[in-house]
This record gives sequence, C-alpha cells and structure tokens, in this order.
Amino acid sequence: MVTEITEGVKVTVETEYQPEYSSPSQYHFVFTYRITIENTSDNTIQLQRRHWYIHDLNYPLREVEGEGVVGQQPVLEPGESHQYVSGCNLKAGIGKMYGTYLMERVVDGKLFHVKIPAFTMVAPFRLN
Repeated sequence: MVTEITEGVKVTVETEYQPEYSSPSQYHFVFTYRITIENTSDNTIQLQRRHWYIHDLNYPLREVEGEGVVGQQPVLEPGESHQYVSGCNLKAGIGKMYGTYLMERVVDGKLFHVKIPAFTMVAPFRLN
C-alpha cells in the first residue's frame, strides 16, 4: 500500500495480481488496484480528470487520460472519501503506474492537481 497527500487530498493505492485473468504464456498479466481518495481539506472538492503513466518493463511508456474515474466524477465534502477499483494489463508482468487527478475546489472553481503515488505491479512468480 502506498499513500500520497497533496493539498489536503490523501490518495492510497493497493494492488493485486489477478492470475485467473492472466495468461503469462501470451504475455498478458492482469492487475487490479483499489484507490481511496480522502478529502482531509476544509473545502468541498470534485474530481474532474485523471492522467496515468504506465511503465511496463521493456515496453514503451503508455499514457491514459480522461474524465473522472470509472465513469464517475465524485464530489467529496471535507472528511469524506471515495473508493474505486480498476485494472491494468501488462505484457512483462512487472511494471508501475503513477499520475495525477485534476480536482476542482467547488467554492471558487480553482483547479489543482493531486498526485497519485507510484505503485508497482509484479506477478508473484516474477520475484523468483
């Protein structure tokens, strides 16, 4: 588990390898990640966009950008949190992801970026 706090927004990430959806002989490794976003600031915020960098060992860097997360743009009052699960497939079985969320402070429309901490994804048998 990794955590990063930016401007009062705490982002925590947990990952898990999914062997039942993976096919190592075909260079297909599936991982899920659970993200918890906690608003520890004094302001109501809304998640607008996400921007991911995906490093897949020995393969080109991938970038993913878009609105919201898993089809949602959650609004978080002070003290509230939002959790979601998503996934990533890798070809090498070893990689990492990190990025940013674009947040909006609801009271005045100020936009700011929140860091998503770098987290690793490693198929367990790759550790040997």
